[in-house]
Amino acid sequence: MSFYISVFIFVVIIWLIRIYNHLVNLKNQVDAAWSDISVQLKRRHDLIPKLVDMVKQYARYEQNLLKRITTLRSEGKKLEQLHRPDLDKSSEIEFHITKQLGRLIIIAEDYPDLKASQHFIALQKELSAIENTIQHARRFYNGAVRLLNTRIESFPDIFIAHIFNFQPRQYFQLDLSQ
Repeated sequence: MSFYISVFIFVVIIWLIRIYNHLVNLKNQVDAAWSDISVQLKRRHDLIPKLVDMVKQYARYEQNLLKRITTLRSEGKKLEQLHRPDLDKSSEIEFHITKQLGRLIIIAEDYPDLKASQHFIALQKELSAIENTIQHARRFYNGAVRLLNTRIESFPDIFIAHIFNFQPRQYFQLDLSQ
């Protein structure tokens, strides 16, 4: 009888270890996915001054827009320095950056010389590529968050998650429909 009890305890311990390891794997996947988003946001933040300078040469009267973009970029860069930033605040800032960059591109349409500039076209293509990469990275991150949160909230993983203080993560959302 003690043999069966020992085998049962061994199986339960292995099962608990497997649950714990799976939760750790999902947590690390979420952290890595956020790191990917952070890298892309940094690339976009680094590209903004080049775009602003380029447009500044042509659109002197749009100083308010250029100042807003620069201010938002600074706020975004501050948040990217944090290991686990406030995703609500980060989402809000990135939403406004995206909106203002759209306005910046529209302004460029009013300046044929700027629109035809090879440097501006290259910056615009790079920005577009970064935006697409951010979108893909955000989808991957949100998928990883969904998997982690589901495991944390599912039976019996919820007990292991509670014991080892695994916390649900926030989704990173950019609501561009506003």
